[in-house]
Amino acid sequence: MKTSWLVCYHKFVMAKNIEKKKALELRKKGYSYSQIRKEINVSKSTLSVWLADYPLSKSRIDELRGKSAKRIEKFRITMRKKRDATELESFKIVKKEFGQLSSREILIAGLFLYWGEGTKAASYTTALSNTDPDVMRFYMKWLNLLGVGNDQVVVRLHLYRGMNIDNEVEYWSDYLKIPIQCFRKPYIKKSKLSDITYLSGFKHGTCNILYYGKELYLYIKSGLKYMRTYTRP
Repeated sequence: MKTSWLVCYHKFVMAKNIEKKKALELRKKGYSYSQIRKEINVSKSTLSVWLADYPLSKSRIDELRGKSAKRIEKFRITMRKKRDATELESFKIVKKEFGQLSSREILIAGLFLYWGEGTKAASYTTALSNTDPDVMRFYMKWLNLLGVGNDQVVVRLHLYRGMNIDNEVEYWSDYLKIPIQCFRKPYIKKSKLSDITYLSGFKHGTCNILYYGKELYLYIKSGLKYMRTYTRP
């Protein structure tokens, strides 16, 4: 009976020694307590005794907590996908509610755009500047609606030192469907594009589209005057 008890005890000790050895091996590989316990059926308090002399490095702790560059980038990608999915759903709702914009709606939207961004001081000159290619494309569509052809405008680009002038002229010409001959010599700013804080908004410089004509100038001026009446009591 005594011998049987000793045999069981020795087996228990041997099993614990094997578990302890495995725990040490896993710890040296950078495993956390939780990760080790998935491999070995042992309590956290036992591990704290066995591994007291084997603390993890700060970098490994940060990694386990999700602070590694790879984990951070993975998290960012996951969050970006979630944001994109949310924005896509919102876009679908808006697209369904708005439907196809009528000429009248485009006309009014263009007047609001011009009210905020357009030139008002130059006589008989209709002009608007922006760094966003889509804003300028909408502006060009608005001018088309008002009877201005793509070959009737003048384009002036404000670019930055170090930018490829020919490439940028070609980019705006292709994107806006405006002939190259409508482009004037770009103004080159002395600062570099890399000096600008918000690079994404300036990567193709600033585009300024002008149309010279008294009739259109007066029509837009009258349109803005009419819209101002809605701001009054």
